[in-house]
Amino acid sequence: MRILVCVKQVLDPDGPIRVDAAGQGIEAMPGALFRMNRFDEFALEEALRIREKFPGTHIDALSAGPERAAQTVRRALETGADEGIHLVLGDECCRTPFEIASLIGAYASHKHYDLILTGVMAEDDMQAQVGPMLAEILGYPWATAVMSLKLAVSQESSFCHAAPSSAPSGDESALTAARPPENNGVRAHFSGTIHVERELEGGRREAFELTLPALLTLQSGINRPRYPALSHVLRARSQALITIPVSQGRETAPVSYPAPRERIVTLEEPEPMKTGMILSGSPEEKAEKLLLILKERALL
Repeated sequence: MRILVCVKQVLDPDGPIRVDAAGQGIEAMPGALFRMNRFDEFALEEALRIREKFPGTHIDALSAGPERAAQTVRRALETGADEGIHLVLGDECCRTPFEIASLIGAYASHKHYDLILTGVMAEDDMQAQVGPMLAEILGYPWATAVMSLKLAVSQESSFCHAAPSSAPSGDESALTAARPPENNGVRAHFSGTIHVERELEGGRREAFELTLPALLTLQSGINRPRYPALSHVLRARSQALITIPVSQGRETAPVSYPAPRERIVTLEEPEPMKTGMILSGSPEEKAEKLLLILKERALL
């Protein structure tokens, strides 16, 4: 079985951040930290648990972001993913959900993934749109806010052949061509269903069944993400990532930005909250203090 886990690098919300000069996105200030989106950690953990139940499962972890997003892909490798893919965006601009879904879809469309997992949303924008959009682009059935899942699959085999490639060394095409055919030319395909329960408002749950291949966005609480094992950490240090540059034009790179459909007009910081005042002392003292404040502010 082939599983794709989409992971996003986000700013630590406890760090210093601000709206950028263009007023269209968030930028990091000196000292800010980046990490993997917490919701995506649940998706990665669920993929690892599926691999434990179905030996031979291959897990790809993918992130679309600037150069620094490679840290998050490598973190996924440290946790246990088999391969890391980095769609390298050339700038720090905030991208719309449709742009990100289209970029991932362009990469995944010919990879024949049996299951795609994402977090229910990103911590920074909380839009929860990339997963459903990606599913529609690929033509996969999908479910959001999944709280539990159970696979019922059967394995089929088909023959595949490795074609020679003249792609430059280091890009994704060259890495793909360098790999030997799976199992001496036999590639396994999985068919079957996946039973899921998704969270609804008011604590209710909805249960239904999807046919593979499918895409799920996972809610927090579906599992408990593990800590990286030392063996995986050591392997990830030397493992090469598949890096794919994203191009503005459709002819200069394997993955390109789609035609824009919407744009961020403006992003504003919330107005600062007014600080409260707590009066101390006996009831009589509190009353006197309150009366004095009201008189000072000409409210009496």
